[in-house]
Amino acid sequence: MNWLSSAALAFVAALVPIASQAGEVLDRVLSKGVLVCSTDPEYPPQSSLNANNEFEGFDIDVATEIAKRLGVRIEFVTPGWDVITAGNWSGRWDISVGSMTPTKERAKVLDFPAIYYYTPASLAVHEANTTIRAPEDASGKVIGVGVATTYEAYLKGALEIDAVGAPPFSYRIRDAEIRTYDTDSLALDDLRLGDGLRLDAVITALPTITAAIRNGYPVKIVGDPLFLEPLSVAIDKGDPEFGARIAEIVAAMHADGTLSALSEKWYGVDLTK
Repeated sequence: MNWLSSAALAFVAALVPIASQAGEVLDRVLSKGVLVCSTDPEYPPQSSLNANNEFEGFDIDVATEIAKRLGVRIEFVTPGWDVITAGNWSGRWDISVGSMTPTKERAKVLDFPAIYYYTPASLAVHEANTTIRAPEDASGKVIGVGVATTYEAYLKGALEIDAVGAPPFSYRIRDAEIRTYDTDSLALDDLRLGDGLRLDAVITALPTITAAIRNGYPVKIVGDPLFLEPLSVAIDKGDPEFGARIAEIVAAMHADGTLSALSEKWYGVDLTK
């Protein structure tokens, strides 16, 4: 009995450092059995609510798979994008799998443990437009973007992508009148009302524009992409152990083809390389 007691105590003692080193967020996620992920209900095909009021999309599937590999269930919440990118989440959610570009400004309050795919940032105009034939032609025009996005930063000439291997870009649109929206899809909603009626153009991710076109929006893509975005999982600062675990999981999803398959499912092309 004494030997059993000693062995049991030793086993428990061995577990204590593991738990204490797990990190606050990782420990909370594992103990509760839930990974709370922020997402956007109006950002197809990355994330949106379907007819059954269920979340679906590329980001939704990626987040769900991350939770599965952590051994917990997933739960989604929908704060504003500007709130997500401001950091200091105070435990209201644990992770953002929301197609976020790691920028120098965001890196002051967030950590970016894993890039999971890449997407072009593109310019769209109403299909009736005949004057904006290249991105440069949109200079001085009224352009809609999501608030606190890289697209807004681009129009302000203040975009600094903070990721290894991010290709260089130039500012091709000058002196635009910027209209911000809670989400990019709302900007496209205004653009489809008519050429120049509320907006002259919109900047958003290429997959978002192509999804809108498939859904009957009378818009078209102008020219080559403005810049290419490496898109990363984001977490609040302060838990490197959590970041390391997420990085390990996403690396495995890259290696075993899971991310490529999900990209093909939602975009029809592999955007993960």
